[in-house]
Amino acid sequence: MDSPGYIILSRLTLQSRATQVLAHNVANADTPGFRALRPVFAEFVARQDLAGTPSGGRSVHHVQDRATWREMQTGPMQMTGNPLDLALTGDGFFAVETPRGERFTRAGRFTIGDGGRIVDMEGNPLLNDQGEPIAVAANDTRIEIQGDGTIRSENGTLGRIRVVRFDNVQALKAEGDRIFDAGAEQPQPVDRPAIRQGVLEGSNVQPILEMTRLTAELREFQFAAQFAEREGERLSTAVERILRRRS
Repeated sequence: MDSPGYIILSRLTLQSRATQVLAHNVANADTPGFRALRPVFAEFVARQDLAGTPSGGRSVHHVQDRATWREMQTGPMQMTGNPLDLALTGDGFFAVETPRGERFTRAGRFTIGDGGRIVDMEGNPLLNDQGEPIAVAANDTRIEIQGDGTIRSENGTLGRIRVVRFDNVQALKAEGDRIFDAGAEQPQPVDRPAIRQGVLEGSNVQPILEMTRLTAELREFQFAAQFAEREGERLSTAVERILRRRS
């Protein structure tokens, strides 16, 4: 395969990756706390030391998939009236305990699980500011959660929700569509989190915009595929002519 073939293959790989990311965003348009993903591509220059002509033929420019970043702006707030639906209107993440250790999420849909523990949609316990699961008793029927994360019932204070922030949010590693692993990043407590009770933060994906982008990327993929097909035909024609001359 010659240089044009490698170049168009790198373009096809880029378009395929971009399409996958956009399709993933569309699929999570209704996932609470989901953050839209964006691929990051860069130019990769390959040097051809033996290339003499044409002028400028010593370098070939390819496309390289470098990373994926998240749009971290807050998603739309939805009033639910459920006392265990919580939304962070400011910076930060809820902390939950998983079988893999402490993880972090913006998805604030919680329920009462086994043993009276407040758990997320995967059954992971919500943690307090001491790093312990928060539990309610059977006679705690009126749950009130204040803006700073303090949880109260008619029987008194039950604890304070642990909310943390990170210096480099983009370094968090996604585990699924709602939970993040901090990795080497150190969580820092948010002293005054802005929590709203009975409200759920939705996905920050804008479905119409994502579908428009997806359509454009699919069209670009089709153009690149057509170019690759024509390039293959050109090479086949060239080989046939060379063989005819030799015969």
